[in-house]
Amino acid sequence: MSGSRAGAKPFEIPREFEVDVGPQQLWDAVTMGAGGWLWPMEYVPKEGGEGPFRSVLTVWDPPRRLTVRSDDPAALPSGQPLNQIDWVIEPRDGGSRSRVHYVHSGVFTENWDDLYDGADKHTDFYLHTLRQYVTHFAGRPIAFATVDGPRSSANREALTAVGRALDLPADATEGARVRVQGPEGQALDAVLDYRNAYFLGLRTEDALYRFFGRGHWGAPVGVSVHDFAPDADAGRNEVEWGDWLAQIFA
Repeated sequence: MSGSRAGAKPFEIPREFEVDVGPQQLWDAVTMGAGGWLWPMEYVPKEGGEGPFRSVLTVWDPPRRLTVRSDDPAALPSGQPLNQIDWVIEPRDGGSRSRVHYVHSGVFTENWDDLYDGADKHTDFYLHTLRQYVTHFAGRPIAFATVDGPRSSANREALTAVGRALDLPADATEGARVRVQGPEGQALDAVLDYRNAYFLGLRTEDALYRFFGRGHWGAPVGVSVHDFAPDADAGRNEVEWGDWLAQIFA
């Protein structure tokens, strides 16, 4: 990592988008269904309540606004002295749709450029996955699994290797229907819902598969499975996809 801006420096990552679900359904996805698009999280549902990473809910106003703030570096993955997520949800079209103003802000103390770039690009992928979840899977039971590849996958070409292992056509673009090969040769009929140099997203009838090319930031490839099938088994998914990554990057 470059570390080209040493020392503490604030950051802000704002996004605005609309989605074809009402504010309450979107609120539920953010506060109770995060395992369907991000990872499982729990909130004590009140102002001053506890949130993930020893955070505090400074605003709890369902289904309009949620602000979650943490200033405990020991609890945050990157050791930040400050991290805050702010959601503002506004009804559209008589409440059948929602407009969202989202801001991730805080302070990075080192490797500012790389941390900001990673957070910025992950934000787009996660919020896209949120829209996929509320549009296609909201209300269904969730089995969430995530696994990282071996250290040998921490390079910029790793996501290309993942695409080859999936037998994903190199020229397939977002929105294409594809048939890919998962663990143990399992065929997956899917929609390629996200693709760029950093991430791949596949949506099947019962799951969202997310592939993270984190080698751009010096970290191994990651796979997350948001499984909504009636017989979903998070533990099995973790083992199978972990073995799959280990074989690719042996």
